[in-house]
Amino acid sequence: MNAEAMPDQEADRLDALHAVLKSGSVVKATRMLNALHPSEMAHVLQSLPPQQRKVVWGMVDDEVEGEVLLYLNDDLRDELLRDMAPSRILAALDGLETDDLADLVQDLPATITREVLSSLDEQRRERLETALAFPEDTAGGLMNIDMVTVRPEVTLDVVMRYLRRLKEGLPDLTDNLIVVNRQGRYLGVLYLTDLITNDPDDSVAEVMTLQVQPMVATLDARDVASRFEHLDLVSAPVVDEDGQVLGRVTVDDVMDLIREEAEHQFMGQAGLSETEDMFAPVLLSARRRALWLGVNLLTAFLAAWVIGRFEATIQQVVALAVLMPVVASMGGIAGTQTLTLAIRGIALGHLSATNMRWLLGKELAVSLINSAAWALVVAAIAWLWFGSIDLALIIAVAITINLLAATISGALLPLLLDRLGIDPALAGGVILTTVTDVVGFLAFLGLATLFLL
Repeated sequence: MNAEAMPDQEADRLDALHAVLKSGSVVKATRMLNALHPSEMAHVLQSLPPQQRKVVWGMVDDEVEGEVLLYLNDDLRDELLRDMAPSRILAALDGLETDDLADLVQDLPATITREVLSSLDEQRRERLETALAFPEDTAGGLMNIDMVTVRPEVTLDVVMRYLRRLKEGLPDLTDNLIVVNRQGRYLGVLYLTDLITNDPDDSVAEVMTLQVQPMVATLDARDVASRFEHLDLVSAPVVDEDGQVLGRVTVDDVMDLIREEAEHQFMGQAGLSETEDMFAPVLLSARRRALWLGVNLLTAFLAAWVIGRFEATIQQVVALAVLMPVVASMGGIAGTQTLTLAIRGIALGHLSATNMRWLLGKELAVSLINSAAWALVVAAIAWLWFGSIDLALIIAVAITINLLAATISGALLPLLLDRLGIDPALAGGVILTTVTDVVGFLAFLGLATLFLL
């Protein structure tokens, strides 16, 4: 999890803390820091350069270190964990909820993980191992092991008395109780509103809801988020293939997932990871960005090679060199629009091979309208600028060809990359730029060679 965006008043408090840290008043800064929520502490840490982070991390109370770690981005969390002694890590993890503990344990060295598991009682160890058994991008990886289950034959009065005994032990975001049989298999849910508004002598079986479908633990996280969105869920039970209840997914975990997916799409457009630390070490950041810079360089040379094939044409008609960027740029923008739409469709589960043909037809129609309109505008400008009707017609046709190619690439690339197991958000933009540059230059310079020389 990452720190949430802060409301204005909380942002003011954080600004005040930054000012105190800058002044060097350690005692006052420590007091102010530990008055914040753990997510706000994480926000402070992520907004500080490396050396200041170490100082501020030392000010955090031992009791909340584990919670603060939960809200940090992966890079900073790993950095802090590397510098912490094993005994301090174990102390920080003590008392965390099982699902939160599962999130952190996956980032720990194997030796520390074994110590964590051995320090837990048998029941909690089994629950933690259950949570760790599923990939992070599944319902099982998202689920919270803490839940309340009831049997269908008991009365609502018995359930009420049971909940009163739980008191503070009632899990957060509990809007329903999961109804199971003697073998622990899912039967339905009992909403708290139904619990308190029906006759106490009624049985759970008489009041429970059967319409809520559980999520299989292997269900993709995107599908989990989609169900929460469409059904306005607060929580949902998670079961294994045999219907055995394993836990539940809550809306706060889904919100984290949606935010991370949005960050991934945004950062991916620049070839960056959503966990990229703004204040990461220089060499680490340089190494991560070098890959996509190298890929982009190769694609740029490919476009340059295409231009080089028409060197003689460009030398004779200098206006071509002036207008070439217009053709490539128009294609790039049109392709990016379709690419972004397609990537979003895949992320939301709206786009698949079954409806791709319809989307492609619609995008081609849009592209034809736009290419016709803007090709005329660019042709008119080229004619007025260089006084050549032939050049104007050539650039109009080239723009039309490039916009259509860009649209086709933007629509098909995400599905193709997704099927190949390549992240469309990271690779789509680079490949699309290559296509629009190569097609744009080839169409423009090729037509010019044919009709101007």
